[in-house]
Amino acid sequence: MTTLDIGDSLHRGDVLKVLPTIPDASVQVVIADPPYFRVAEADWDRQWKNQEAYLAWTRLWAAECMRVLRPDGLCFIFGQPGKREHVFLHLMSELCRAHQFHDLIIWDRVVGYNERRDSLTPAYEMILVLRGGAQEVRFYKDRVRTPYSPEIIRTYLADKRYKDPVARREHLEKGKFATNILPVPSLKGISKEKVGHPSQKPLALIEKLVLMSTGEGDTVLDPFLGSGTTAVVAQRLGRRCIGIEKDPAYCRMALARIQNEVAVHRKKLPGF
Repeated sequence: MTTLDIGDSLHRGDVLKVLPTIPDASVQVVIADPPYFRVAEADWDRQWKNQEAYLAWTRLWAAECMRVLRPDGLCFIFGQPGKREHVFLHLMSELCRAHQFHDLIIWDRVVGYNERRDSLTPAYEMILVLRGGAQEVRFYKDRVRTPYSPEIIRTYLADKRYKDPVARREHLEKGKFATNILPVPSLKGISKEKVGHPSQKPLALIEKLVLMSTGEGDTVLDPFLGSGTTAVVAQRLGRRCIGIEKDPAYCRMALARIQNEVAVHRKKLPGF
């Protein structure tokens, strides 16, 4: 385990061995981007002999994630059905029977990929959101509003049907409430964010999830840390992060990114 000096703990190891060491109800949010069990170049995405073995493995780590989740917390799980592989649909059904469903977010990747001859070009991934056992969860909708353009603001303010122009302006300047479709461009090969992980998620996407579900000082758990994006976001937003990653190369990749973020953070603090 590597412990950084501003609250992050990074564990190199198998998720099913590390998760049981984390105390019950100790994290505010889980952001899980597991292998999708689809045809992919990376061996880690096809390490199960069949769909049932993959689902059985998923049930185990998901149950552990829900155990360590606070009652008022949220668990975000990434996935995507393929043209031939529809395991994520079965996964969602099973997890929603075992745990409390909260939402289904569509990540609009903005640009499609993998042109197909006989079906539509895929341009989205799904994020299943499960909730802890509390009646109310902590959720900060105002933090992820979508800004209105200046033109739209002028148009709406000119509409005489609104009786309280001050309140209307205040709403417009805050932006439009985000929907459960989040348009965030996926990372392309030329992106400065890319560090070599084949399924690296954009910082802007993970930032939205962290902002809407946590407060400053809360703990975020990423059981499949990969390139370290969740930990980098946690550093920027003043959250603590527990990251788990099995692959040594990805551990080094994540650690380098996080250490760089720590160095940048220190430069911005008085006294450093």
